[in-house]
Amino acid sequence: MRIDLIAENADLFVTGISMTLKLTVMSLAIGMAIALPVAVLRGMRLPVVDKVLRGYIFAFRGTPMLVQTYLIYYGLAQFEFVRDSVFWAVLKSPFNCALIAFSLNTAAYTAEILRGALEATPKGEIEAAEAIGLSPLQVLRRITIPGAFRRALPQYGNEVILMLHGSTVASVITIQDILGAGRTLNGKYYLAYEGLVTAALLYLALTFLIAAAFGLGGRKWLAHLRPAATR
Repeated sequence: MRIDLIAENADLFVTGISMTLKLTVMSLAIGMAIALPVAVLRGMRLPVVDKVLRGYIFAFRGTPMLVQTYLIYYGLAQFEFVRDSVFWAVLKSPFNCALIAFSLNTAAYTAEILRGALEATPKGEIEAAEAIGLSPLQVLRRITIPGAFRRALPQYGNEVILMLHGSTVASVITIQDILGAGRTLNGKYYLAYEGLVTAALLYLALTFLIAAAFGLGGRKWLAHLRPAATR
C-alpha cells in the first residue's frame, strides 16, 4: 500500500470530495423541490396527471442511473436540433448532465417516500385542523407536509446515502469526483488498488457522517413516536 503516493496526491482527493458533495447536495436539493409537488399531486389522484407522474416515477426507478446519465450526456448530443438549441449551453457540460440525471432520479424515489408519508398522516390531525377553521391549503402547509417530513426522515436518510454512492456514476463522464480521483491516482502511477481503497474509505466516512446526522435528527424530531419508558 503506497501511503506516500496517496499523501502526495491528497489535493486530488480534496477536489474529489468537493465535487462529490457539490453534486450530491445540489441533486438532493433540486430533487426535493421536484418531489414535493409530485408527491402532493399523486396524493390528489387526478386521473391524467397521476398517470403521467406514475410513468415518470416508474421510468426513473425502473432504469439504472448510469443508463439515465448516458442517455442525457451522450444521447441528447446526437440530435442536431439539441446542439443548435439554447439548451446546448447547459447540456454540453458533463456536470450539468449529471446534475439533471441525478436530480430526476432522486426526485422519483423521494416523491414515493413523501407520498407514503403524506398518506400516513393520521386522520385525526386533519380533522382537528379542519375543526379550527384551517383551509385545505393551510392544513397541507401546517399539518400534513411537516408531519410527512418527520415520518419520512429515516427513509430519506437512506436515499441520501444511496444518492452519495450513486454519484460515482459521474466519474464515467469525465467528472473528477472521489472515485474519479482514485482512478486518476491509479492510472498516474500504475497502481492496482490504492486509489480505489482510498475512495472507498472516504465514501465510508461520508456515509458514517450522514447516518449520524440523520440519527440525531430522528432522535430529536421523532422522539414522540418512541414508546414511553416503563418503570
